[in-house]
Amino acid sequence: MAATDYLEHGPRVAVRRVRRQDYAELSALRRESAEMLRRWLGAREMTVEAFEDSLERFEQPTHEGFVICLHDTGAIVGGVNINNIVRGSLQCGTLGYTAYASTTGRGYLTEGLRLVLRYAFGPLELHRLEANIQPENTPSLRLVERLGFRREGYSVAFQFIDGEWRDHERWAVTAEAADRSSRGVEL
Repeated sequence: MAATDYLEHGPRVAVRRVRRQDYAELSALRRESAEMLRRWLGAREMTVEAFEDSLERFEQPTHEGFVICLHDTGAIVGGVNINNIVRGSLQCGTLGYTAYASTTGRGYLTEGLRLVLRYAFGPLELHRLEANIQPENTPSLRLVERLGFRREGYSVAFQFIDGEWRDHERWAVTAEAADRSSRGVEL
């Protein structure tokens, strides 16, 4: 992979847009991580059709899809989406992300999400990102807190996952708060 394909670079990982050639690798990662992700995303297999639908959605100005890759091998270690982008006086979007079982717990997602935030608040010119997280998903809650997100509320029966409506906590970060957090400034 050419370094120019990456949108942002960190010490260990880089971020680029998801592309059609990623299907086999992402599908394998999803299968190997099914048990880990089931509670948070439900039991859904990544079919070719579903992947193609995602790629079509990412071609719209309201959605962005990224993968987090290791510098040394180009292997995918995480995925990030910015959905429901609203322009104008809001300049905001909703963040979704996933880690994979084979690489979780190494800080790749934290580093990669920092890069996505930098890209979102830089070239994409967003001002605010939200993340909706199930209250029992402690690792994800800690992750967004590390990145400077603040808890703003609680949404009852927010998303239908694995056969039931699940509550979520709503967390958000603005460009200014993310910048302070990346510099280690107390919020």
